Amino acid sequence: MLSKIHSATLQGLDALVVTIEVDNYDSGQTTRFSIVGLPDNAVKESQERIQSALRVNGYKSPFKSVIINLAPADVRKEGSGFDLPMAVGLMQSFGIIQCDNIERFMFVGELGLDGSILPVKGILPISIKARELGYEALFVPEENAREAAVVNKLKVFGVKNIKQVANFLNGVLSLTPTMVNTREEFYAQVCSFDFDFDEVKGQENVKRAFEVAAAGGHNIILVGSPGCGKSMMAKRIPSILPPLSLGESLETTQIHSIAGKLRKETSLISQRPFRAPHHTVSDVALIGGNQTFCPGEISLAHNGVLYLDELPEFSKHVLETLRQPLEDHQITISRAKYSLTLPSSFMLVASMNPCPCGYNHHPTRKCVCTPSQIQRYLNKISGPLLDRIDIQIECENIDIDDLANAPKGESSATIRERVIKARQIQTERFKDYKDVHCNAQMTTALMQQFATLDKNCTDLLRTAMKRLNLSARAYDRIVKVARTIADLSGSENIQACHIAEAVGYRNMDRDNWFE
Repeated sequence: MLSKIHSATLQGLDALVVTIEVDNYDSGQTTRFSIVGLPDNAVKESQERIQSALRVNGYKSPFKSVIINLAPADVRKEGSGFDLPMAVGLMQSFGIIQCDNIERFMFVGELGLDGSILPVKGILPISIKARELGYEALFVPEENAREAAVVNKLKVFGVKNIKQVANFLNGVLSLTPTMVNTREEFYAQVCSFDFDFDEVKGQENVKRAFEVAAAGGHNIILVGSPGCGKSMMAKRIPSILPPLSLGESLETTQIHSIAGKLRKETSLISQRPFRAPHHTVSDVALIGGNQTFCPGEISLAHNGVLYLDELPEFSKHVLETLRQPLEDHQITISRAKYSLTLPSSFMLVASMNPCPCGYNHHPTRKCVCTPSQIQRYLNKISGPLLDRIDIQIECENIDIDDLANAPKGESSATIRERVIKARQIQTERFKDYKDVHCNAQMTTALMQQFATLDKNCTDLLRTAMKRLNLSARAYDRIVKVARTIADLSGSENIQACHIAEAVGYRNMDRDNWFE
């Protein structure tokens, strides 16, 4: 008997429906179990898991040979999520399962040797595809059920073992669909943070730069000696970022689902991601890819923050891969077996020392680096990459007496209120533009419409451009930052004081600033 069961496989952030055709027959003395349709090793090994699961649960095959086809046959099938649908197909072809409407169901899950159904990656995009194509129900591992149930208008059954699935399909067991009120659950979650800006004493200029960066979605780099607080402040930036919208949350959750990064109890990601890869990270780990596709750090940081500590210690080749996603807010990964485009709209936060030893410009410790060593160290960061970082700020060392007597700083909650207010202005400004949500994402055409400069601003910026020998890209960055500063101050138009502050955030563009 030939049976057909529906499942799905991942292709980037999307899912592709796979039809599993199962045929069994009596081949005489030989025993054969074949899986065709470009299966990878994990799919091929499912034979042993399926046979053990059926045997342990008392299901016996009346035939000696089985052939399973995974259609479409020209697409490579990867992962262990086909275990459950292949087992269901076998049981239907054996007559163990008798269900007339099984073609309206989709099945995904890995089998244990005892028939238990184990969690798999990428359930959310599969659930989205199942609803899109009009499937009535989706059967997933119990641990993945809440993640899949985020999608409405689709019955999601979280199942524990193969016998439970068989009994339900045969009508002898009732299962309750998993229900998740997406909006209620999302808005009920309270954003709490482990770090707060009120713990940072001094560094008012740096905290102001962080506020501007968060308000406009601008990239920022901090330069300072060891111990001045670069990493301490960078870790606190999520506490002042505006909350995720429901749409952003679904998009972010989808990426983390594919990467297998969702916690068991999590159905939606409600806080902006903060990714901090080590400087030994490879280019594949950063941008994604590999033979078996997996999102990289820049996609996992989508709608959040990518923090690169000790920026010059990263491989130069790795850093150069950031140039395109920083500009286009997406990354195209081309490999021999696939070509995919992933979203990577993140806020880059980087930090670095001013020299190899770290003590150039330090008030009490002497720098032991030669000018050529310092220049070689700084040259690890290319000009085009630096141009894409809107805000470049120096962190000064604080005297111990000033540190001990400094009052408690402004809280993250207070700063966040101002940031949210500025973002609301930008949301209203760009409401008619689908892919633009903040000032940092403005195109040249939008800048001409929303960031026009009067004569005083133009003259001031022209003088700064000539004095600092800035590029055309740096010009655009300054105007975008000035637009954000104007939004924070509640000003409809950009004023000269806003341009002056924005120019002040281009520290690394000054000639010989490290001397």
